[in-house]
Amino acid sequence: MLESRWFQVKRAEMDPHSYKSLGDSFRMIFRTEGLFGFYKGILPPILAETPKCAVKFSTFEQYKKLLGYLSLPPRLTFAIAGLGTGITEAIVINPFEVVKVGLQVNQNTFTKPLSTFAYARQIIKKEGLGIQGLNKGLTATLGRHGIFNMVYFGFYHNVKNIIPASTDPTLEFLRKFGIGFLSGTIGSVLNIPFDVAKTRIQGPQPVPGEIKYRNCFKTMATVYQEEGILALYKGLVPKVMRLGPGGAVMLLVYEHTYAWLQENW
Repeated sequence: MLESRWFQVKRAEMDPHSYKSLGDSFRMIFRTEGLFGFYKGILPPILAETPKCAVKFSTFEQYKKLLGYLSLPPRLTFAIAGLGTGITEAIVINPFEVVKVGLQVNQNTFTKPLSTFAYARQIIKKEGLGIQGLNKGLTATLGRHGIFNMVYFGFYHNVKNIIPASTDPTLEFLRKFGIGFLSGTIGSVLNIPFDVAKTRIQGPQPVPGEIKYRNCFKTMATVYQEEGILALYKGLVPKVMRLGPGGAVMLLVYEHTYAWLQENW
């Protein structure tokens, strides 16, 4: 499964599995691993997506209700509720991310193929459940999800309230889809440095046996000093390709489902 983390991992010098571009990564994965290489590590996100979406939207509504007691301006309520949603989501999702990243970027170090559950057991046995084990990179994940959801929900609801609704169903769909697309895109651009740090911490270290990337902000500083500012935006194109339209579709499905439930339950 091709994601932005393929470009974010810091590989050793002359590593034959390093990717130069999006097209190069497609060609190399297909050549070395075949069609199924694009779906490596897909079970953890499948297992995580349902609770992730449930946590995202249910907690957003709960945070909105709680913030309603503070009499905050609506535009601020949406952003703060989104931030709280992202933090909650990150705590739930981080163990799945550790397993997913490990399966996707460590495949060449395994003596034999490992299942998702076998790899999770291996992590727990060797490193435990804490921030060096199954919750490695939690701070970076908190930053990634917190910033994304703050922008995602804050931008979407505020801009949707500014741009007038249309009576034409097609135009109304395009209005919401366009705002959702921009929400996902802007959120991706703003949170990707945390995404890069998360991948460096959770993925393989450049020198085997030596831990170079330990915590979020130190990792971002190291990447900036050694590789420049653009290295903090590696993988932005595939990330936007996924979260731009994906974010728009998810908001539209949520709004229609929420409206249907309110009418019928």
